[in-house]
Amino acid sequence: MAHRLRPEGLAFVESAPVRLVFAREVSAPPERVFPALAEDVSGWADWFPAVTSVRPLDDGAGRDVRLRGGTRFRETVLVAKEPEVYAYRVDVTNVPGVRALVEEWRLSPAGAGTRVRWTFAADGNGAFRAGLRLARAGLGRSFRDAVTRLDRRLAP
Repeated sequence: MAHRLRPEGLAFVESAPVRLVFAREVSAPPERVFPALAEDVSGWADWFPAVTSVRPLDDGAGRDVRLRGGTRFRETVLVAKEPEVYAYRVDVTNVPGVRALVEEWRLSPAGAGTRVRWTFAADGNGAFRAGLRLARAGLGRSFRDAVTRLDRRLAP
């Protein structure tokens, strides 16, 4: 059953009760990484193994995301500032117990490449928060695998 989440803004990335932050360097420059995140949203399924499909909505102002296992998100893009940051909040999901969720992808130059930092900021009931903390290692692996695949995809 889908339910509507609390509509948080970008500041939630810093104030959320649960914040999972992961970072990895890739060889592609920010000017190549940003479009893969913010413009080629349907391409996420090609490099992020947990994602089965992403469909842009409302001329790019939103996204419909489906994950393996049946999880669904309807999202609103909060900021798409090239080449530095891409962030969105989940408005509607079928995940039980979640109250608010914002994800931020921050890009910064790292030598000839890019440091990619993903912040997963969430609030929910006690069971959801505990489960998310337990899932930290798995989410970290998923992020590392996805960013590695993205780096290969962007290689010249």
